[in-house]
Amino acid sequence: MKKIQRAVTRTLVGTTLVLGAAACSDEFLQVTNPNVIDAATVDPTSAGNTLAASAQQNFATALGWLAMYSGYFTNEVNVSDTFPTRNEFGFRTVTDLNSSLNGDVWAPISLAVASAKSVLDLTLPNPTTNISVARASTFRGFAILMMASDFCTGSLSSGPELTTAQLLDSAAFWLTKGYDVGKANGTADGIALSNAALVGRARAKLQKGDNAGAAADAALVPSGFEYNMRYTDDQNSRTRLSNRLYQFSFDRGSISVAPWYRQGDPRVPFRAPGSTTANGQDAVPGGFHQQAKFAGYASPIRLASKLEADYIAAEASANPTTQLTLINARRTANGQAAYAGATDAASVKTELFNQRALEFYLEGKRLADFRRAPASVTTVTATGQPYFKPGYANTGSQTCYPLPRAERDNNPNMAGK
Repeated sequence: MKKIQRAVTRTLVGTTLVLGAAACSDEFLQVTNPNVIDAATVDPTSAGNTLAASAQQNFATALGWLAMYSGYFTNEVNVSDTFPTRNEFGFRTVTDLNSSLNGDVWAPISLAVASAKSVLDLTLPNPTTNISVARASTFRGFAILMMASDFCTGSLSSGPELTTAQLLDSAAFWLTKGYDVGKANGTADGIALSNAALVGRARAKLQKGDNAGAAADAALVPSGFEYNMRYTDDQNSRTRLSNRLYQFSFDRGSISVAPWYRQGDPRVPFRAPGSTTANGQDAVPGGFHQQAKFAGYASPIRLASKLEADYIAAEASANPTTQLTLINARRTANGQAAYAGATDAASVKTELFNQRALEFYLEGKRLADFRRAPASVTTVTATGQPYFKPGYANTGSQTCYPLPRAERDNNPNMAGK
């Protein structure tokens, strides 16, 4: 109960300080600060549900940021933004002093990791079936998985620096807990979380090179399954609650669909220059191509699905015949002719990754593909090639993001490193 009291107290203290700062008047001095809460009056179930929902929203917010920046990094989109810090992602030379790296990417995903932990540290009733435990475990697992996919190394709640393999192991641990508790919970929400966690664990195993484990998990995902992160059109809180990819393609004009993706494939809809009143913040060669996959502030972002599980299973099989079966099924479903290219293993794998690129466009999955199988991801600008906009450095050799300097300087387990 004391753990719940401390968690709720921290939330209320933060809210009070924000409200006080916003008031900017002497009235703040007259407000009674409700810091002290009688633990006996706190409902553990209600508190757990509230904090778990907050952790889920923290992850949803982080996912939008990470999908945008990894889109820059892997050339899913052209950086039609004037910020030098965002262009660094576009030509893959991100410094550890990059303010966007720290504020837009590292801080949100770290918050998602830490806020889920605050739920899991509580003593909640029926922990093996509690929906809040399932939710917090699932989204802690996905947050760590995204950190492992995008950053070269990571750290959890100011802990020591962890390798990609260590992060993937941690992600798999929490996703396993989310799977087990969600399944045992048995409600529709619990089962949905359980299946999402299963897809996430398959992704983590694939990323680590455990093909057999990834295929086994993928096979358990039920047909037709899809789990989407939900967003809302809240004019007063769009940075936190709304779809970041819509916001930055319609409000700010910061992302323009990159040339390779302008194939007319229904999985990557876009508006060509002249067909929209929106303009890019910065001029880009060929004009501003506005993505239309996410068409509103409330557009969901797909997190996990049976379709992703099918791609994981096909890749894990390392069997060109198996992969071609999925390739041609997806090409047919999206109005493409059957694959007519070379059928050696390397060529087929490249086509599989091309279909993945279209399938999961701007969903935050492409950077993991690039790190896992760089030879098969041919849509990323090669090291040393000119950046698509003049006046910038050539494309660098980075394949992941460095930890921000701020993390190294302020983390007691890394200070001086």
